[in-house]
Amino acid sequence: MDKILNRIDSPKDLKTLSIPEMYELAEDIRKVLIDSVAACGGHLAANLGVVELTIALHYVFNTPQDKIIWDVGHQSYVHKILTGRKNRMPNLRQFGGISGFPKREESIYDSFNTGHSSTSISAALGIALARDIQKQDYAVVSVTGDGAMTGGMTYEALNHAGNEGTDMIVVLNDNEMSISRNVGAMSGYLNRLRTDPSYTRTKEEIENVLTKIPSIGPNIARAAGRLKDTLKYLMVPGLWFEELGFTYIGPVNGHNLEEIIPVLKNARRMKGPVLIHTITEKGRGYEPARQNPDVFHGIGPFDIKTGQQFKKALKTYTEIFGEVMLQIAAQDQRIVAVTAAMTSGTGLSNFSRLYPERFFDVGICEQHAVTLAAGLAREGLKPVVCIYSTFLQRAYDQIVHDVALQNLPVVFAIDRAGLVGEDGPTHHGVFDLSYLRHIPNLTIMAPANENEFVNMLHTAFTLNSPTAIRYPRGAGEGIKMAAQHEILIPGQAETLAQGSELAIIAIGRMVGIAKDVVQLMQNKGISAELVNARFIKPLDKDLICKLGRNYRRMLTLEDNCVAGGFGTAILEVLAEHNIKTDLLRLGIPDEFVEQGRLDILLNLLNLDPESIVETIISRWPNIANHPTLELLTIGKN
Repeated sequence: MDKILNRIDSPKDLKTLSIPEMYELAEDIRKVLIDSVAACGGHLAANLGVVELTIALHYVFNTPQDKIIWDVGHQSYVHKILTGRKNRMPNLRQFGGISGFPKREESIYDSFNTGHSSTSISAALGIALARDIQKQDYAVVSVTGDGAMTGGMTYEALNHAGNEGTDMIVVLNDNEMSISRNVGAMSGYLNRLRTDPSYTRTKEEIENVLTKIPSIGPNIARAAGRLKDTLKYLMVPGLWFEELGFTYIGPVNGHNLEEIIPVLKNARRMKGPVLIHTITEKGRGYEPARQNPDVFHGIGPFDIKTGQQFKKALKTYTEIFGEVMLQIAAQDQRIVAVTAAMTSGTGLSNFSRLYPERFFDVGICEQHAVTLAAGLAREGLKPVVCIYSTFLQRAYDQIVHDVALQNLPVVFAIDRAGLVGEDGPTHHGVFDLSYLRHIPNLTIMAPANENEFVNMLHTAFTLNSPTAIRYPRGAGEGIKMAAQHEILIPGQAETLAQGSELAIIAIGRMVGIAKDVVQLMQNKGISAELVNARFIKPLDKDLICKLGRNYRRMLTLEDNCVAGGFGTAILEVLAEHNIKTDLLRLGIPDEFVEQGRLDILLNLLNLDPESIVETIISRWPNIANHPTLELLTIGKN
């Protein structure tokens, strides 16, 4: 670590630095960012772009008294480095390490937890209003942008903030250069002029003087005011923000400390809501990230020299989804794809290139994505809405009101379902079964392996009703792919093993773990029947009832929260048919799960095979005392 960065243990240390030292610090920080993300994975491109901006913010504002709220959160790594966590960066996103997002439990400098987009202005306004009500005195800054401006919640918050008129600052980090390149000398002059408090006083004084002069009078004064407004329309960008009630400043070069620091200082003294439009470059300082900011938005461990990500041997569910979508789209012109700012993340990059007229990236607008798909389906197309499980939560009402209520054949491809590992609690997709399974008309499936996933995708297009397929992040079992797909019968489960002492019903990723559980129990002289449910809705009620009558012990396994999830659905079926059996439901407990490698998290939650066997024996100590039946072979299907 360079000597400049060694001197920075908190934002107070920044205030002793000269501008040249700050630029040197920026280069040191970029090296730490690249080294840390190359080793641990994470969000690199956006963080490389906000280095100088973050330094300037902490130089001007007195955190943690002043509050900085980071939108999305994947722009906050530099903030973490400057606020006492530089030595923990090698453990970024690891179990027991620091989060990849702002986290109040982690540092007093993290004012608000953020992992989903477009929330920071709403949160900042709430904090600012609470400050005013309690008659306190501190600055509130929202750092938004990096895609957050495509989210509708941003505009709801801007509208409200402008109406309230309270003191707050929104820093718009515009890292898409196509929006505006106006960062020249005239723009800088206008910014300095408009942020100087004497400028506001001068305008008011001129208007007052003009009004009082008899030969001019109020009418001419009003005309002069209109002239002033006309000049503002011509010369000042961002007038739309002005009409919302914000004082707009920008564009400002977010990499130029000599420019951004005075602007932030002046904005801090201004009254009412202020929006500072900064231009930054994603990936700045690391050429692979600068050339491919989309790839380096969120990336796994990679080779620093080449920028190439270390590839895993097995195909991921996301990659398989992208391939199947191309195959189906080539055969059916009615297939269209809709995603919410996740083209590459959902495996649709090739689809977007080959079928641009049938591909819609709506930005970070999950609600709009779902209702758009409903409209497409209403007119005879076959839309596939591809959204991560954690983000689909934002479109719950649209799924109910716009899709299911009209029984429209929209296919929901729910990526990153279940535990997602290092991205942590804001991104774990562990609630979707609970918030989807009670919706009428909706069929819900979860594949146990890659072949089943392909079969489910093809099956979904045969159903003339809404369908959801939830699948995990990462690779499957690595099985040999079948030459032909199979159309599944809705609600039909699959028995994988016969047994005598226990019935296990598993869903999705947990089927593979359940196979290991059955094998471990067999080694202990305990036999279990294993069922791959495949469908969460409709359920195979006949098979569930049969198991309930034949076994005194039943176990359900899911990577969704236990509350209201798959196991609860099984319990409801048994209760409906008055079947009394001892049912143990295992899944995600009623808590938010930290970040960490999947195997570590499963062990932490007692959902790894060994822990599950221990739980079974603890629940039913006498289970091993009964004779066993011969197991069917449990192979990889």
